[in-house]
Amino acid sequence: MPVNQAAFDVLLAFIGLAGGLAVGSGMVAFLVVLDVIPRLAQITRSYSKIHWYEGAVVSGSLFWTFADFLNWTGTASPPAIAIIGLLAGVFVGMLAAALTEVINVLPILAKRMGLARYIVWLLMAMVFGKVFGSLFEFLLYR
Repeated sequence: MPVNQAAFDVLLAFIGLAGGLAVGSGMVAFLVVLDVIPRLAQITRSYSKIHWYEGAVVSGSLFWTFADFLNWTGTASPPAIAIIGLLAGVFVGMLAAALTEVINVLPILAKRMGLARYIVWLLMAMVFGKVFGSLFEFLLYR
């Protein structure tokens, strides 16, 4: 059975947009619900610099989005790679620490979105999405 290329492209665009919206809104919800940036400013006693933290998160997101979409390539020296890796590790570590402080992010998010009675379905959709996405990449995409 031949596949209509235009319909297939529309389906792929829809799936890509839906995935991007899910990841983006999840990241925003994660940062907002956990109050990561205000908590970071509180812990470091640098609340007057909170705009720098917010700007760094937005700038980093935009930069790496453009780098990914435009397939930017380049070379860097080992010290530059070490600095970039250190900064990325600090960011991931701060997010992990924020998550351990407030582990109930999904029930809060589900309650605020009016999905409290569907929390099991929300969790199962996340689990199956991760499993099927991983299987797709490992088995078909490569």
